[in-house]
Amino acid sequence: MVRLKSSTRFSRLSVRVILAQTDTTVGFLSQNKEKLKEIKKRSHDKPFIKIYKDFKSLKLSKTRIPQKFKNSVRRAKKTTFIVKNSSFRVSVSPLNSQLLRDLAWHYSTSANDSGLDFNMEFCADKADIIVQNRDGLHQKSSSSLYIINNHTRRKLR
Repeated sequence: MVRLKSSTRFSRLSVRVILAQTDTTVGFLSQNKEKLKEIKKRSHDKPFIKIYKDFKSLKLSKTRIPQKFKNSVRRAKKTTFIVKNSSFRVSVSPLNSQLLRDLAWHYSTSANDSGLDFNMEFCADKADIIVQNRDGLHQKSSSSLYIINNHTRRKLR
């Protein structure tokens, strides 16, 4: 089910913020990180996770993964990696939504006010589009987070 604030078509929304259940938890998704920073009241130096829909999109983005860790990145599930101050995750959307399938990548952040738990009223007010299945939206645990470079891998969360 997809709910909109207005009756405009998806393609006409200039800056769309999508509220959806991701593979890990409920999240705000957008290709405009400035809009996400405004919603979350987040400092400008804190980066967002970039989620790719498949490995082909990741490869096209020119993100360089150290040779030593390419296999573990490819096999990882619900895991975010930080390489040279950019964070990314490859995630197939659990929702059968054409809107999410059409995006090769998007920035993602948890759907809550900074430091607080998931609140549907807050999220529905901030999102332009809400995508959910019959189970609804619910908070789960966040992804694992690793920093990798040419020689080491360190777990942060």
